[in-house]
Amino acid sequence: MLDDRAKLLMKALVERYIADGQPVGSRTLSRQSGLELSPATIRNVMADLEDMGLIVSPHTSAGRIPTARGYRLFVDTMLTVHKGDLPAQVLAPDQPQKVLTKAAGLLSNLSQFVGVVVAPRRSSVFRHIEFLRLSERRLLVIIVSPNGDVQNRVIFTDTDYSQPELVEAANFLNSHYVGMAIEHVRERLQQEVESLRSEIAALMQAAVTINTEENAEPDEGVLISGERNLLALSDFSSDMGQLRRAFELFEQKAQLMRLLEVAGQAEGVRIFIGGESQVLPFEDLSIVSAPYEVDGQIVGTVGVIGPTRMAYDRMIQIVDITSRLVSNALSYQK
Repeated sequence: MLDDRAKLLMKALVERYIADGQPVGSRTLSRQSGLELSPATIRNVMADLEDMGLIVSPHTSAGRIPTARGYRLFVDTMLTVHKGDLPAQVLAPDQPQKVLTKAAGLLSNLSQFVGVVVAPRRSSVFRHIEFLRLSERRLLVIIVSPNGDVQNRVIFTDTDYSQPELVEAANFLNSHYVGMAIEHVRERLQQEVESLRSEIAALMQAAVTINTEENAEPDEGVLISGERNLLALSDFSSDMGQLRRAFELFEQKAQLMRLLEVAGQAEGVRIFIGGESQVLPFEDLSIVSAPYEVDGQIVGTVGVIGPTRMAYDRMIQIVDITSRLVSNALSYQK
């Protein structure tokens, strides 16, 4: 446990380091904190903070910088978020994908870091399905969801179907399974396969299987904007290996999606600092995230990824406001 003097010095050190990125010495800390303490007293307190793993001395510098543990203590117990002067922003109701794309750009522009948005899982319930023959054993499956979202999937089949056979299969699905989730359709088809002509049954099985697999693919559900902002940060410019690993993470997206889905299970803003999530294993990166809703139900997450040396109070505001804008735009659109 820290006493009030140590807390005040710790808070002043973190705020100063976030502001200018330079290790903080005892003389600077004395001025920043406003405490009338001797340099020797401040050095003793800083030594205690260092022993606790909250700050560290980089290289041979006489100053100290916060560790990930120090940032966590700061965020959890010392951070005060005031209503800031963020410019007025609007996300107009539009197609969901456009709203989410604009939200990722908004997060990036306001933070000057990386904006990330996890899109809602696509509904597997369908209102209409069609098959079009593209070439031999190559078909286009058109699936229309109840809200009018159109998904196109190209599938390859073992049999070369004629267009009349494709129409027959589509008519059967549209007559018997409209309004059902694709997963349930697949189960029903497995049970009813004996009553269907085998070639038509195989075609429908292929269609519902490929759609389910596409629904499970995580990459298309993560929108990222502003990755190049990291190139301009002094925190990363000296470590190209760290930058390369970060960009690989952005390309894979699956890890990000798992992390943000965990964040979306809780209400309000969540902060993961310096690799403590174990899904974002980077000591120099933090993520600030918040869930967004559609008609009162949490369906996705927005977030900002940046250096551990970020203005957390401002990032909290940016992420919180953006999550509300997305919720309003998507709920109104529906």
